[in-house]
Amino acid sequence: MEPLVFQDYMPDNICFGCGTHNAEGLQIRSHWEGEESVCRWHSEPKYQGWKNVLNGGILASLIDCHCMGTAMAAAYRAEGRGLDSRPVYRYATGTLNVRYLLPTPNDQPIELRARVQEIKGRKTTLRCDVFAGGQRTATAEVIAIRVTDSEAPDPDSAFEQ
Repeated sequence: MEPLVFQDYMPDNICFGCGTHNAEGLQIRSHWEGEESVCRWHSEPKYQGWKNVLNGGILASLIDCHCMGTAMAAAYRAEGRGLDSRPVYRYATGTLNVRYLLPTPNDQPIELRARVQEIKGRKTTLRCDVFAGGQRTATAEVIAIRVTDSEAPDPDSAFEQ
């Protein structure tokens, strides 16, 4: 059985990194493997920084979108409900702190593995590691903030602090 892909449960998503409705985007696909969310992604030459090295901004975008999807899925999981249930939640980046450890190859698949560290109200803290060829090439600490709750009295209120 195919794993449930988080991005398949984000209707009308046009985000560059995770939007299924953005033909020019990165089209990431994230799913659970136990307590970790996993995204396996294959680059293209147009995403190079240096020859055969993935551009750092693209890598940050992959981490960012993978973690926002993970935060959404983790909230649903914590509430004991499916990704197709209501209320609908969406997350945006509060902070993204990436440490680039090694050049990430652009000519082989990479794997992102995220783990939720804490959920506190609308804030989810995550750690994400990036691997290529069995080596960890980057690590990130990410804070995701819930900015959409479809059942909030005022849907825009999630943007207020």
